[in-house]
Amino acid sequence: MASREATHAGSWYTDSETELNRQLDSWLANAELSYGPARAIIAPHAGYTYCGECAAYAYRQVSPAVVKRVFILGPSHYVRIKGCALTSCSTYKTPFYDLIVDRAVNEELRESQQFQWMDLKTDEDEHSIEMHLPYVAKVMEDFKNQFTIVPILVGSLTPNCEETYGEILAPYLADPQNLFVISSDFCHWGQRFRYTYYERSCGQIYKSIEKLDKSGMELIESLNPAAFTDYLKKYNNTICGRHPIGVMMQAVHTLKTRGYHMSFKFLKYAQSSQCKSMSDSSVSYASGSLIFE
Repeated sequence: MASREATHAGSWYTDSETELNRQLDSWLANAELSYGPARAIIAPHAGYTYCGECAAYAYRQVSPAVVKRVFILGPSHYVRIKGCALTSCSTYKTPFYDLIVDRAVNEELRESQQFQWMDLKTDEDEHSIEMHLPYVAKVMEDFKNQFTIVPILVGSLTPNCEETYGEILAPYLADPQNLFVISSDFCHWGQRFRYTYYERSCGQIYKSIEKLDKSGMELIESLNPAAFTDYLKKYNNTICGRHPIGVMMQAVHTLKTRGYHMSFKFLKYAQSSQCKSMSDSSVSYASGSLIFE
């Protein structure tokens, strides 16, 4: 079976192990452990110069000693897929060490008949999963031969499909040895993204963007998938990981009906730049943690 190359190393993040180690150590050291141990995190997937610091706030909540398996749900940016897809690779390379794909879980998921396979080109072109691999490798480095990963590429799902995948993944989320990484940036604002929603009463454009994002973040914290879907319909906020987030929220909803108690909290919010005119553009980032109570 093929190994997935670290195709974005050297461009979206440094391919120098020493420099990457220094960066991640610094960001993680500056982030506070305040909402752990995380069973699931939401974190961004842009270039590390833009969002590396923000992502650290989510990864700081992870308790690596208990984690045996890391599910990484990333949105598909380049290929249209109706459902969700699994990797056909056996390992994913990082500048630190290779991450081992959990082929047994892949087979279990395939038996649901709801998953397809990614081809290698789709796998290697997509950044939404890869941008999390160095962070996963870093926080798990003391246990690097003792855990596996389950990368899942998430397509454009209907709310009903999100519910289906949430039900399939709920038993895995319930297992304290599993960690879910939900890959998402938040508002992509500007003419180049064909999204220029602006609530002028907020003042500057970047303040309007922040209000819009934080409204969505509050709904995610409420863990009410229907309310989040309604928000997306109303504002069309360009949250690229809205479907992975929806799947996580549906998995939580499924577990709540079985008596589990969980809560989600966002810990950091950032923007790539502050938009002040209609010709500006920015991407927003948010990091948060789901815990079981």
